[in-house]
Amino acid sequence: MAPRGSSKHRPVFHAVTLGVGFIVGGAMTQVARVFLPPGAVKEFFTTGVQPAIGPASLDLVILKFTLGPVALDVSLLSLLGVLIAYLIARSLF
Repeated sequence: MAPRGSSKHRPVFHAVTLGVGFIVGGAMTQVARVFLPPGAVKEFFTTGVQPAIGPASLDLVILKFTLGPVALDVSLLSLLGVLIAYLIARSLF
């Protein structure tokens, strides 16, 4: 019998956990931005790094696509959301 947690759908598990974690963490960041009073604690928890890619254009003569810019807002609360989602998912599965 294989050890617990080793299966072929493991990458899907990690991708879903990351997605759920970033969504929950992003929601926690937005709530903190609205409800925390101005100060050092609010700045510490809600300041994020925003790497961006784009715009990217593709011209196929008849059809032209432009995608972007695509950005990701990563804050401390977003990472905390990923950690919480991973710990809950690991305990359930």
